[in-house]
Amino acid sequence: MKVLLINGSPRERGNTFTALNEVALTLNAEGVDTEIISIGKKAVQGCIACGMCGRTGKCTFNDELYYKVLRCVKDGIDGLIIGSPVYYGGPNGSLCALLDRVFYSLGADLQYKPGASVVVCRRGGASAAFDRLNKYFQIMNMPLVTSQYWNMVYGQTPGQAAQDEEGMQTMRTLARNMAWMLKSLQGRPQNNEPRAWTNFIR
Repeated sequence: MKVLLINGSPRERGNTFTALNEVALTLNAEGVDTEIISIGKKAVQGCIACGMCGRTGKCTFNDELYYKVLRCVKDGIDGLIIGSPVYYGGPNGSLCALLDRVFYSLGADLQYKPGASVVVCRRGGASAAFDRLNKYFQIMNMPLVTSQYWNMVYGQTPGQAAQDEEGMQTMRTLARNMAWMLKSLQGRPQNNEPRAWTNFIR
């Protein structure tokens, strides 16, 4: 079993990494392999709704970051965790640009795999950012993995997140719950009903 963790912070070893790394270490202790991919500081192209991924199975933009995620998903990850700092009450915009493309082009591969989001903030906006990230999972038939509290950690300067005792415990609980869910879920639910699309403007 393997879980992919996406670090949506431009700071590769900042507080978001600290939170995700706590999850990864606990998953490893539970016998689950992990890989952390960092979004980095390069500009990230957003989705342009060209439909190329529907025809070719991959995004039209050939950037390294997208293909790192594509490789992990196609290699067969079992779960996905997305982490982000909070900017103005929301996730990092570059992360959302990436996720729009990933979920649009790889949605069929991600269905029914457990997912979770983690947010890190100085003080406020965590629950709004958390809700925004969870929407990716909720529209892709992906079971949400919960914890003892909302998956948020507090810290501003690098290293402060490790001092948030409750936040770090929430990360470890999230990891154990993810491992439990991965070991408990077998197969996919049977859904033979064709997808209905309702457009109100005709």
